[in-house]
This record gives sequence, structure tokens and C-alpha cells, in this order.
Amino acid sequence: MASGKELVKLAKESIKEHPEAFEALMEFERTGKLPKPNYKVRANFTIDAKLLRKFREYCRQKGMKMSAILGKHIEEELKNN
Repeated sequence: MASGKELVKLAKESIKEHPEAFEALMEFERTGKLPKPNYKVRANFTIDAKLLRKFREYCRQKGMKMSAILGKHIEEELKNN
């Protein structure tokens, strides 16, 4: 069995790795209800206006969501590094 210090260390690591789980537990403690999982987060960043117009039009023509394409490319970029 882990010592008190080890348990505290493991708990802190778990909170860093999965903050959404602990936020859900805090919400449950506050309201008595578990929130629905929402794994998506709004991100704000700056992009060239012409590029955004072209990308938006491309996605509209293909019937695709911009966020889905961006998410896929971000995952690929992270895998390559």
C-alpha cells in the first residue's frame, strides 16, 4: 500500500492528467448531478483572413466541419513530433 506522500503525489498527477474528471466530481458534489461529458473546448487563434475565407468555402463545398479538419491536422502534427 502506498504511503501518504505517495498517495498525494499520485493524486496531483491524476488531477494534472485528467482535470475534467475532477471538475465533474466537484460539480456532482455541488449539484448532486454528474454533468454530461463535453470533450470539446472553444479555441481562439489568429489566422490570415484570406486563408480563412478559402478554408471556410472549401469546407462548405465538401460538407465538412472546419473544426473536424483542424483537429485531424493537429493530431497528425502532434504524432509527427
